[in-house]
Amino acid sequence: MVKIKEAILVEGRYDKNTLSQIVDAPILETGGFGIFRDAEQMALLRRVAQVRGLIVFTDADGAGFVIRNHIKSAIPAQFLKHAYTPDLFGKERRKAKGGKEGKLGVEGMSREVILESLRRAGATFEGEETAGTRHQITKADLMELGLYGPGSAGLRAALIKKLGFPERMSTNAFLQAVNLLCSLDELKQALEKENG
Repeated sequence: MVKIKEAILVEGRYDKNTLSQIVDAPILETGGFGIFRDAEQMALLRRVAQVRGLIVFTDADGAGFVIRNHIKSAIPAQFLKHAYTPDLFGKERRKAKGGKEGKLGVEGMSREVILESLRRAGATFEGEETAGTRHQITKADLMELGLYGPGSAGLRAALIKKLGFPERMSTNAFLQAVNLLCSLDELKQALEKENG
């Protein structure tokens, strides 16, 4: 498993599943064309890009480029990197037939092709010595803060609103977002301001 500093944005869950077996990095999904009407998700992507950097890794077909261009128009270029897959024709194993253009998507690429695409995009590959220097916020931390477990939904919803996260975030999505955007101390400070 290769650790990458930036977050990676893919189109859907199958792409995410493929990447999660190869790289250790936050992997976010556009939900396909769903990103066009989800202002909250776009706001979250913008914040993640500013804090951590964002690698856009969409399929090489027309739909992938439409999604990529939408992201490019919504997030400043200095926070984005772009990974491209080569035009390889075929179909993914899970599909009965290939896509409209007959090209393999991110999910159909080999480990070597994915890593080479990320290298060409300028991804920051972290060495063993730099990995894990920041404490990852856990569900136990959230529970201790009253943001997880029985009776926590109201406080978590208020904090989600205060932090500008998408309103309907699950607890797992909230956990991923706070790990991308703040430290445990920063989360505690935000919570104190909410309670204060």
